[in-house]
Amino acid sequence: MAAPELTSLRSPRVIAARRLAKRSFRSKERRFIAEGPQSVREAVDHLIEVYVTPDAAERHADIVAAAHAAGVPVLTATDEVIAEMSDTVTPQGIVGLCRFLDSPFEEILAGRPRLVAVLAHVRDPGNAGTVLRCADAAGADAVVLTDASVDLYNPKSVRASVGSLFHLPVAVGVPVEQAVAGLKAAGARILAADGAGDKDLDEELDQGSMGGPSAWIFGNEAWGLPEETRALADAVVRVPIHGKAESLNLATAAAVCLYASARAQRASGGCRSVTSS
Repeated sequence: MAAPELTSLRSPRVIAARRLAKRSFRSKERRFIAEGPQSVREAVDHLIEVYVTPDAAERHADIVAAAHAAGVPVLTATDEVIAEMSDTVTPQGIVGLCRFLDSPFEEILAGRPRLVAVLAHVRDPGNAGTVLRCADAAGADAVVLTDASVDLYNPKSVRASVGSLFHLPVAVGVPVEQAVAGLKAAGARILAADGAGDKDLDEELDQGSMGGPSAWIFGNEAWGLPEETRALADAVVRVPIHGKAESLNLATAAAVCLYASARAQRASGGCRSVTSS
């Protein structure tokens, strides 16, 4: 096994990668770090360089081969170097240096999206990444992070998306009023997810009102959506709680709402209750 090429924690590459742990440097360089084999595998079209330990290079030969095929430099590094570049306590031996990949909001609107997740005032990076993953799984066309939400490229957001960050268009820094106005003009019904909503998700499905283009607004983990944001929506919808749980966390509620819309949009004539006469 060849000796690692990167061995010094003082290497300019290592220092530059470590600086990307701070949002200000990420924004300035328009670069971020993707950690772990799943993220690096999915990031291949956005990679600048890959850093990998010799052991990890053997375990993930497919990723190394894909990077080489895409013309991306792959440098071997010691465990200590990878740990210095990583944000996790137990790094998995491979990280990728990536370009920013967010899309202009206008491009998303031009595609006439049928299902969009809008993250308004979402501050927890893990939640943001998980909602992005849910949106990807539900077949959403895009995700929008408002200017009051967490940084998309926060290491925790990137990890929580488990590669979904690289699968669908994401717009960032869009004021919530602009996001709503643009999506309405593009033909989407604006649905605000809120535990105190006056509309019930089950009833909306039973009435067949969710088969058209929809944009779901999800709010802050602790206090939900402010009244001024709720007022922008066409409907404020609650996920019904049939058991004794007090509420659902943000990511779980987002998954339920997005899948409800996805199911309704795929059903012939909308999604109606089998008990309806």
